[in-house]
Amino acid sequence: MPELPEVETVRRGLIKIAKGKKINNIDVYYGKTITNDVEEFKQDLIGQTIDDINRRGKYLLFRFSNNLTMISHLRMEGKYFNQQIGDELDKHTHVVFQFTDGSELCYNDTRKFGRMTLVKTGDEMNVAGLKTIGPEPTEKDFKIDFFKDELKKSRGKIKPFLLSQQHVAGLGNIYVDEVLWMSKINPEQPANTITDEQAQVLHDNIIKELATAIKYKGTTVHSFANAMGDAGAFQNMLHAYGHDGEKCSRCGAEMVKIKVAQRGTTFCPHCQPLVED
Repeated sequence: MPELPEVETVRRGLIKIAKGKKINNIDVYYGKTITNDVEEFKQDLIGQTIDDINRRGKYLLFRFSNNLTMISHLRMEGKYFNQQIGDELDKHTHVVFQFTDGSELCYNDTRKFGRMTLVKTGDEMNVAGLKTIGPEPTEKDFKIDFFKDELKKSRGKIKPFLLSQQHVAGLGNIYVDEVLWMSKINPEQPANTITDEQAQVLHDNIIKELATAIKYKGTTVHSFANAMGDAGAFQNMLHAYGHDGEKCSRCGAEMVKIKVAQRGTTFCPHCQPLVED
C-alpha cells in the first residue's frame, strides 16, 4: 500500500498534469471505485475545473471549482497517469477523466481496492478514515507532548500503535519498520512502556524519515509509480524492511522477520531488544 511519501509524490505529479484542467467527460468502467452514485458523480464533476490537489495522510483531496472535494484512497495498488484522449486504455483502468485540452487522467488499479468519494468541500474530515486521523508527521503538526500522552494511554504493541493512523498520519508497514529500527525500539514493545527519551527519538525519526522518503520520491515496492509514471528511489536506503536474513547495517547481527498485528515485521533482535516491565 502506498504510504505517505508515495501519496505525496503522486500528489505532486498530479499537480503538474491535472491542476487547472476542466473536465469534459468521465468514463467509469468499475462502478465500485466510486462510493457515490456513479451517474450523480459524473454529473457533479463534468464541466468543473480541478482547482487544487491536497493530501491528508494517505488520502488525496481533489478540489473542484464547484466547492466539491473528491477523496481518493489508492489502497493497495491504485495509481494515476495521464495520456491523450483516444489512446488505448489498460485493462485495469477503472476511471477516466477527460479534459477539454485533449488529455485525460486515468485511474488504474489491478486489485480494485481504491475508492473515490465526492463530498462538499469542508465535509471531508467527517468521512470515515479522515474523521479519526492523527496529525501530519511534521514539526508544525506533530507535537511531542501529544505523542507522549497517546503512548501512555495505549496498552498495545508499538507497531500497531503506529500503524493505526490515529496517533500520527501516513505511516504504513515499511516506514514503521524503518523508524523503529532507527529508534532501536522493538516492534512488540508495549507502547505505554516507551520512555520519554525513546518517545522523543521516535518522534524525531518519524518526521525525519518521512521527509527524506518524500525527497527521494517514495519507496518502490511491487508496482508503485508516481503520477508521471516514475518509480521512487528510497527503497535503496531502507535498513529494516525487506532485509530479513541479512546483517544489520548498524551492528552486524542477523535481521529477523516475524508477524506483528498480522503484518510482516523485520527488525534487529540485538539493536531492538524487547524490554520487560
